[in-house]
Amino acid sequence: MVNKPTSGVLETIEIETGKNPSASVIWMHGLGADGNDFVPVVNELGLDGAPAIRFVFPHAPMRAVTINGGAVMRAWYDVSFGDLEGKSRRPDAVGIHESQEQIAALVERETKRGTAAGKVVLAGFSQGGAIALQTGLRHPERLAGVMALSTYLPLADSLTLEAAPANKTTPVFMAHGLFDPVVPLVMGAGSMTFLTGLGYTVEWRQYPMQHSVCAQEIRDIGTWLNQVLAKQK
Repeated sequence: MVNKPTSGVLETIEIETGKNPSASVIWMHGLGADGNDFVPVVNELGLDGAPAIRFVFPHAPMRAVTINGGAVMRAWYDVSFGDLEGKSRRPDAVGIHESQEQIAALVERETKRGTAAGKVVLAGFSQGGAIALQTGLRHPERLAGVMALSTYLPLADSLTLEAAPANKTTPVFMAHGLFDPVVPLVMGAGSMTFLTGLGYTVEWRQYPMQHSVCAQEIRDIGTWLNQVLAKQK
């Protein structure tokens, strides 16, 4: 595990599953957490037979979060009351676009370190998953895949205009808890339906859990990662 603060780039935690990794997974945490949140999951993914992978876990910037009384915490964008019921007409587009640019910069850093964009997966949980979808579907270079857990598609209205043709056929993995009290299942399922309606290939999973991850989901993520990274050259 290596902490890599770099000038102009988000501070990250990195884990390499072997020497000279040929693929990268950039995995964003949820609201109020940090890059440590999903570090323990790496050893549970069943990737022993896969080529070496560099997992990059960035820390979101600190910002005030309206839904939490204006408390300052790590967040990819602000969340207001009503946002997670689909009622908000004014999502934090500025914060979302800022985080999109920061994650795109991490993808660029991976390519400069020798990992082709086609071997990079963008992943995230909750807010982090929203940024994975926001960034991955608009990224100009084809990526290996986009993984979005317990989340929804932000700024959906602008996707048809901003979507990158290079990632129109990129595999998307979405998973959600049936009893999620934070991001309701209907938001995740609705985003999946919206994306499939636009022609995206979405692998959808739902589990008997709340706003969390479970053992079966981790196994399914490992299987999906093995598949999408094996397909890319």
